[in-house]
Amino acid sequence: MHPFLSRAGCLIAFACCATFTSATAAAEQELSVRIGYLSYQPDPGPLLSNVIPEPEDGGLRGAELAITDSNSTGRFLKHRYALQSRAAESSDQLIEDARSLHADGLRLFIVNAPARTLQRLAETMPDSLLINSGSSNDELRTSRCLGNVLHTLPSRSMLADALGQFLAVRRWNRWLLISGPTEEDQAYAEALKRAAKRFGHKIIEEKPWSFDNDQRRTAQADMPLFTQAGEYDVVVVADERGDFGEYVPYHTWLPRPVAGTQGLTPTGWHKTVETYGAAQLQKRFETHANRWMNDRDFAAWIGVRSLATAITKLGTTDPLAIRQILLSESLPVDGFKGRKLTFRPWNGQLRQPVPLVHPRGLVSSSPQDGFLHPTSELDTLGFDRPESQCRLSEATR
Repeated sequence: MHPFLSRAGCLIAFACCATFTSATAAAEQELSVRIGYLSYQPDPGPLLSNVIPEPEDGGLRGAELAITDSNSTGRFLKHRYALQSRAAESSDQLIEDARSLHADGLRLFIVNAPARTLQRLAETMPDSLLINSGSSNDELRTSRCLGNVLHTLPSRSMLADALGQFLAVRRWNRWLLISGPTEEDQAYAEALKRAAKRFGHKIIEEKPWSFDNDQRRTAQADMPLFTQAGEYDVVVVADERGDFGEYVPYHTWLPRPVAGTQGLTPTGWHKTVETYGAAQLQKRFETHANRWMNDRDFAAWIGVRSLATAITKLGTTDPLAIRQILLSESLPVDGFKGRKLTFRPWNGQLRQPVPLVHPRGLVSSSPQDGFLHPTSELDTLGFDRPESQCRLSEATR
């Protein structure tokens, strides 16, 4: 054999061996995925009713379970997920905690915080991707658009539209609306008014709850007289923190159902959701957290799972690439809600069915049959593209 051919053959064999070795090393290299969880919820103050408080770890336990789930599937690709959580007692403290995590290299975050704090976080970390699992503020989806934020918690308008559709199906079209005094109550009331107009309901009267007496029995005694009004089919309540709304059911002047923040309630998640494999998720969560899964837990869980789905597809933790593919609608996420879930490309809101529940039972799920949409029936819930000023997907081009 010619000596050059022999030498060339050795060089080729060596090159092939080196290529195979480097490819094997790349395949074996572990991808470390670090996700931050940031939580701050203001103290609601003293309440008139003995409302059952929200768990202090609401949201966090959902994120933790999602990390476990992501590691179960990610180990085949050598993707390793870790959660670094921070809970603060003030908005300023949460910003400092976020800066510390950011300085340590984190660029993916689940945020359970009010709208103003979320906006500050988005401005503080413009190169990061934030998943909003704690604020249902409509302005974040319509006029106050945050380019590096996606939303997994349903907006107030989605909740109100889910309820409005159900009441339209039942033909409970005459509403008595009772609204609380807080900023959040007023925002929920506005979402209900929008839903009423959208689905053909009539608010026969709106009554603001302004009783400031701290004797609990006063609300209970005054409620029948307070709910005197013209003929109504349903009492719709806007009381997000549960101050007085717990006393409305069974105390109305007319024997009518109660819906809204109390009574028949639209929510992102509830213990009574069990179909489409949700019962398995519920059981795994209860084993992990020793309590029921709530809407904040689910929003955090699906937020982490959305990130993991994108990372599995892309093989990278780059926040811009993850944001772009999630807004492209080409990567649906499985959320145990009977449909593949995608993010709306204009405002980053996760499309999802909304359960309608009472404390111990699932009544229905919206969108209701018959409410059609040219793109997705899920877009009948909340602000549609023409109703929003947000155009997040256009910023990715």
